[in-house]
Amino acid sequence: MEKKDWHAEDIETVLESLSSNRSGISGEEAKERLERYGPNELREEKKITPLEIFLSQFKSVLVLILMISAVFSAYIAIQKGEAMTDTYVILFIVIMNAILGFVQEYRAEQAVEALKKMVSLHVLVLRDGKEQSIDSKDLVPGDIILLEAGSRVPADSRLIEAPNLQVDEAALTGESTPVTKRLDALEKDVGIGDRKNMVFMGTVVTGGRAVAVVTETGMSTEFGKIAGMVQAVEVEAPPLKQKMEKMGRQLGAISVILTIWVFLIGFFIHKHELETMFMTAISLAVSAIPEGLPAVLTITLALGVSRMAKQKAIVRKLASVETLGSTTVICSDKTGTLTRNEMTVRQITYGDSVIDISGSGYAPTGEFTMYGEPVTPQENSDVDLLLRIGFLNNDAHLQESEGNWVVLGDPTEGALTVVGAKAGMGEELKRDYPRVGEFPFDSTRKMMTTIHDG
Repeated sequence: MEKKDWHAEDIETVLESLSSNRSGISGEEAKERLERYGPNELREEKKITPLEIFLSQFKSVLVLILMISAVFSAYIAIQKGEAMTDTYVILFIVIMNAILGFVQEYRAEQAVEALKKMVSLHVLVLRDGKEQSIDSKDLVPGDIILLEAGSRVPADSRLIEAPNLQVDEAALTGESTPVTKRLDALEKDVGIGDRKNMVFMGTVVTGGRAVAVVTETGMSTEFGKIAGMVQAVEVEAPPLKQKMEKMGRQLGAISVILTIWVFLIGFFIHKHELETMFMTAISLAVSAIPEGLPAVLTITLALGVSRMAKQKAIVRKLASVETLGSTTVICSDKTGTLTRNEMTVRQITYGDSVIDISGSGYAPTGEFTMYGEPVTPQENSDVDLLLRIGFLNNDAHLQESEGNWVVLGDPTEGALTVVGAKAGMGEELKRDYPRVGEFPFDSTRKMMTTIHDG
């Protein structure tokens, strides 16, 4: 399919270009397009197997040197007829080091896979003129999707219908406030954040509803392009691993040079027997290797990973823990990353009075206090009226999901809904004062007005 500036085309032209219509494509056509364009999912790097994770524990230069030392220790013990205690100790350290590293990294990989399964998404589409719920990975260009408040947009799409539609695009653009969408065609050169007639994969509908035609899926979406750029970045080894590899090479080189030097001095100058000097040189080489260092490092890093896990942070590679300590600059998006994109009403001011409100996030629990003394909002007609207006003139919905309180809708309206809930307001109030009219927010009036009967 030819890449187009979908935002610059009118709706009928877009539908025609995609060989679709407002009733959607047929099931057979969807299967054909799925084979042609592939599944609607971000392409991942090849998954690492448990065996590969285990074998990667032996790739360190220090570990390889230890394994070579174990072989030489075994040879010396056999030649002298002694017990192979040193060999067993070295092998035990190497194996325990590998097992500890494997367990930590395997658990991290499993946790990441579990998180991916949790975000599996289903979407409503029109196919053969009927609504169907399908897995988002089965979406294809030309599909007609149906969105409502709380829906996560499954693919880049051109809007066909968008009454009062608002979309939270913070994950893509960093814009903290929801974007109001419209249908008319735009100029070709407008940026992603200004494409008001498009919705993009990974963003969330906060208000209104929409009907849209899918234009791009998978790696062709804006999110897919970002994922492609991230995967194309060459990943450097963590600073600690680089230093350890360097130290391992230096130790190996010094050990070999000294071993050869001692052998030559003893054999040619002091005239010792060849076998004696060979055994002496090998013993010196083995004793120069710090057998306990890899194990100490692995245990220390594993403790760091464990502490990070308690803070709900998954570390996939042990050595990456140390990288955090070497970081000097962190570049991060704010909205939804450093902050939770959750607004909270903390204070109400009316006349000369100020009421403080406790609580955080969207949990409808908190106290109203005035100068440190608890107050009941319903007993003050001004405060009660203010909270009631904010609660009713509002399209956000507060609900509990798996023990967490979430808001479907605009974060600002969500904050007003939550503070109303803290004051004891709920669905009963909306039934007592049903909405009979509405003037949506627009850029001219800069306000939203609702009319209620009651």
